[in-house]
Amino acid sequence: MSPFKTTLAAVLTLSALAATNTYADAIMIRNATVYTMTDDGVLENTDLFVSGNEIRKIGRNLDVPADIRVFDAGGRPLTPGLWGGAGAVGIVEVSAVEESSDASDATLEMRPEFDVTPAYNPNSSLVPVARTEGHTFTLLGAGGGGSIINGQGRVVALDGGYSSFHGGRVLFISLGGHAAEKAGGSRAGQWMQLNQAFAESGLKASDDGDGVLTRAGRTALASSVKNGIVVFGVNRASDILQTLAFAEHHGITAVIDGGAEAWMVADELAAAGVPVMLDPLQNLPSSFDAMGSRLDNAALLHEAGVTVIVDGAGSHNARKLRQMAGNAAANGLDHEAAVAAITVNPARVFGVDDAFGTIEEGKRADLVLWTGDPLEVTTVAERVIVNGKLDSMKSRQTELRDRYLVEDPTMPRAYIR
Repeated sequence: MSPFKTTLAAVLTLSALAATNTYADAIMIRNATVYTMTDDGVLENTDLFVSGNEIRKIGRNLDVPADIRVFDAGGRPLTPGLWGGAGAVGIVEVSAVEESSDASDATLEMRPEFDVTPAYNPNSSLVPVARTEGHTFTLLGAGGGGSIINGQGRVVALDGGYSSFHGGRVLFISLGGHAAEKAGGSRAGQWMQLNQAFAESGLKASDDGDGVLTRAGRTALASSVKNGIVVFGVNRASDILQTLAFAEHHGITAVIDGGAEAWMVADELAAAGVPVMLDPLQNLPSSFDAMGSRLDNAALLHEAGVTVIVDGAGSHNARKLRQMAGNAAANGLDHEAAVAAITVNPARVFGVDDAFGTIEEGKRADLVLWTGDPLEVTTVAERVIVNGKLDSMKSRQTELRDRYLVEDPTMPRAYIR
């Protein structure tokens, strides 16, 4: 065969292979009720085509390319991948086992430069547990250490990648009664130390002195103030107002975490444009900081114009965030607003809405097909798509279930497999 014919045959073969594999991993979902979490609202009887890692097309009666996987939703809800809360998914396995828990720094000095992201382990058993329940992104949070400034975290996609971080770094600060002992036992001491630390962040790295921050800490704190987001863990209404004043004075992009009494200062929060991460199930005075806890906290904040994010389930119970959002809806929060509180709201607040939180053409394909209303506790995730790939829906929990499930009730458990 001549060189020309050999080259032509090779080109034709490669072209044929390319045509065959163009949609090798593509997915078509038919007849879904699509929660877009955009101005388009909820779209009924809608098809969605995924190819590569993107949502390629949304509409009705879409043409189906040959040889792709097609799932008929039968009208069931399709939502964006859910947020997994601010916690320690991937940086803690067993809290009581020191070598498997990396979420906090126990040193007493303020160390804003402490960053939990290098400790993230995508092979943690908690990652697939959260993912199979429909959670595709989470915020790694620096836990309460020995100082009121806990350290930094970042949003990570739960797709199993080692470099799946998105957005900028987020600084975590603990305030209120439970954190007062870290500042000499007084709330006033907290603000004294914080004001000193933020004043030091404006100093040059070469400046010496008996400050509360290291040189690296000054740089990290200055960066958080200028470019990042600061999450303040606070519950009491008076402490929230003090936080708002502090954030305005220092030019901080602030988020309130906890906010048990946030409803009392809802108008002030709305005017400041400060979002609140809260636990909708918190309705008891668990401390003197939370005497005003109530079940309709989320509803009252939303009504006042505050952006609400559901949080507080913990790393090992991320799946409960959906249930918690459902409880918020049961206590007055609009249904779509409750879904937003676990999808688009956290994505926008933490600057990752280019990848997460909504269903739009051209966007990363993180999707969940549910057996029913996504806010109902009896509903389960039927199919989860993460970064365009269909999840196996396997985790350590499902493997234990499959290993020890009694298939023949007449046989002792030890003889099952």
